[in-house]
Amino acid sequence: MTESRTHTLFSFGTLRDDRVQTALFGRAVPTSPAALAGYTTRPLKITDPAVIAASGLDVHLILERRLGASVEGAVLHLTDQELAAADAYEVDDYTRRRVVLSSGATTWAYLDAKPLRPADRIVVVGDSIAYGRCDPRGGWAGHLAAAHIAGNEAERRLFNLAVPGSTLADVGEQTPALLTARRPDTLLVAAGINDSAVPAAGTTARADADLAVHSGSGSVSGSDSDSDSDSDGTDDFARLTGSLDTLAATALGHNARLVVAGPSWLDEDRTRDYEGLRFTRARALALRAFLRAWCEANHIDFLDLWEPLRERTELLVDGLHPSAEGHRALYEHLDALGR
Repeated sequence: MTESRTHTLFSFGTLRDDRVQTALFGRAVPTSPAALAGYTTRPLKITDPAVIAASGLDVHLILERRLGASVEGAVLHLTDQELAAADAYEVDDYTRRRVVLSSGATTWAYLDAKPLRPADRIVVVGDSIAYGRCDPRGGWAGHLAAAHIAGNEAERRLFNLAVPGSTLADVGEQTPALLTARRPDTLLVAAGINDSAVPAAGTTARADADLAVHSGSGSVSGSDSDSDSDSDGTDDFARLTGSLDTLAATALGHNARLVVAGPSWLDEDRTRDYEGLRFTRARALALRAFLRAWCEANHIDFLDLWEPLRERTELLVDGLHPSAEGHRALYEHLDALGR
């Protein structure tokens, strides 16, 4: 029989109530005082009758980022089953993510399910699409920056540090040194499409070998269908796990929330070869499936950017990079998902 683990969960609201704990867990659970730096709270209207019945309240609080602020609460010590019960208790507006307490200890906490909505200071890292190539207005990140900062000019910031041509390994290596001065509460990673490239037809054996060394695998998997069932080959992207783990640790080290944006749709009939490499939908779909699975397994937010450009080849300049209108479509989709 598998022994239940003990989990710690930060609560600043109704989960500290003995009556709520008894209703959820069948007991009052061990707790200890704690504080969460870099956060404040705002009210959230609750409509779920079961949650209202358990707490006796139709307005709960939800965490929001605020530099210099702090939220007082308590750490609950829960078994596997009790943590699952706490997950079931929280309404869809909340999601469980890792945070760093004022003491320096890491713990679970329930945050806003829309990861960009509570953000104050966002750092974007990634590749040429995140950089905004083919859009003089700065691409989807430029639109996001304008809308985000307009909401609170005094407090909000967005730093776009994306570099064209970057792989996830590049981003994982370069990002740690860039964050301290910018004091982010949210790290938005939009990279990986360059990791999905395959040798173009007619390239030399050396190009094939270089790709195999870079990727850790010479195989090409998946098919040319937009169906997720055809996105086999996620194992080929297992080499990216180390870079993602590094980015997760880097974000947590700054008490920032990691958000991963998946690849956007591409028209491989129009994508040209780049330095002996080419991009295919099958590989992009396999990358998308891998990133989504990694995020789910690690309780990291995944924002899927595939659908806004799907079959809309007129919104792509070269089959891969969005036009200005394409970037606008990506921003509107990202805004709906994240804010």
